[in-house]
Amino acid sequence: MQTPAWSRHHPAPPVRLVHLGLGAFARAHLLWFTEQANASVAPGERWGVAGFTGRSPRVAETLAGQRCVYTLVERGPDGDTADEIESLVEAHDGTRGARWRALLSRPEVGVLTLTVTEAGYCRDATGGLDAADPVVASDTRLLRRLVAGRGGTGTAATTAPGKVLDGLRARRAAGAGPIAVVSCDNLPHNGAVLRRVVLDLADAVDPGLAAWVREHVSFVSSMVDRITPATTEQDRRTVCALTGHLDRSPVVTEPFREWVLQGDFPAGRPAWEHGGARFVPDVEPYERRKLWLLNAGHSLLAYGGLRRGRTTVAEAFADPGLRAALEALWAEAREVLGLPDDEVDAALTALRARFANARIEHRLDQIARDGAQKVPVRILAVARARRDAGLPVGTAGAQVVADWLHHLLVTAHTTPDPADGYLVGRVLGSAPRDVVAHALRSLAPDLADDHALAAAVTASLDAGVLDAVR
Repeated sequence: MQTPAWSRHHPAPPVRLVHLGLGAFARAHLLWFTEQANASVAPGERWGVAGFTGRSPRVAETLAGQRCVYTLVERGPDGDTADEIESLVEAHDGTRGARWRALLSRPEVGVLTLTVTEAGYCRDATGGLDAADPVVASDTRLLRRLVAGRGGTGTAATTAPGKVLDGLRARRAAGAGPIAVVSCDNLPHNGAVLRRVVLDLADAVDPGLAAWVREHVSFVSSMVDRITPATTEQDRRTVCALTGHLDRSPVVTEPFREWVLQGDFPAGRPAWEHGGARFVPDVEPYERRKLWLLNAGHSLLAYGGLRRGRTTVAEAFADPGLRAALEALWAEAREVLGLPDDEVDAALTALRARFANARIEHRLDQIARDGAQKVPVRILAVARARRDAGLPVGTAGAQVVADWLHHLLVTAHTTPDPADGYLVGRVLGSAPRDVVAHALRSLAPDLADDHALAAAVTASLDAGVLDAVR
């Protein structure tokens, strides 16, 4: 193996976009689209991205050691192709509060993007900011000190809403003008979700700052889609074989990609449309299509597949029983999608090909994480839509909820999921007959009294799972 002296084919463009969450998905999606945008415009119109990690600093340290250049491998069913991505020009540990504020204080920085997962929005059961969360409370105190001029300049907020508001606070103080904030996470109306939690925090910190955010900040909703498994050591060896050098931070992804955005960009944006991004007046139909077909399908294959000893999406998709359950789940969703049949047919045809691509090792245990955030928007949203439309309970959807509950309870003591851990104690403390009702009340309070749904989930549960709470 050779370790290259990493170099750029083009001069690094100035930072005009700041991103929070430097995981594999952002590098396969946002940075790929920005790369395509930069390739299509004159050098003076290119956008450089400064990325900040959301958790561990390791990814930033590795990327910085490569001058922020990395290899993106598109893994199709017949082979791999590799390209270098240069749109990232800075990579930082997310705890570098001073650099975060300095960049967002620049007038030329016109966009702030996020990929922090569903759990990163720190919401309570009503969808607002969870002010009772000790970490949120700590950020609130920090931001009050900063507004009052009493905070340390190097101290960073911990939560995503806290980091966003801290950057906006610094921008306001610098008089840097308006900015667009774009959510790239799998949440319906993700721009509106982000706006609510940021404004909830701003209202608690400083009414003047909250008023400035309302007037000067655009929160853009977007639907994102590109399957991007976690990178493995074998992937790094594959990149070395393809390129002839060692990349310590490559990303492997599928050839398919999609990005649909709704909202204003008052300070400009990259020409993402050159990579195929679409800008629409209403992103909701595209969100539903993705969440209720692709993401719901992933959850079904994850929870059902893990129980059957499968490890990847392709393995689970090849299981005849799971494949039949998946087709039934899709049939339930299409009845309430509200999209033309030909569009749904095209989406399902693409999904079948994507799920069958065994060369993309999308691990089921990765998909199964954070189920308490995923199941409500992927599965229970369909159940709600069916109920509202006067349709019977979807048994395929009920089975996914049952399989998730099985996963939650049976794996709680061996491979606990931190994001779902708060539910384990509550559910384990329930009487067996109340387990399903308690779980539904925690995930979707408006469905807690849907006796038909509760009965369908209960009927789908193994008796052994209820024995676990005795």
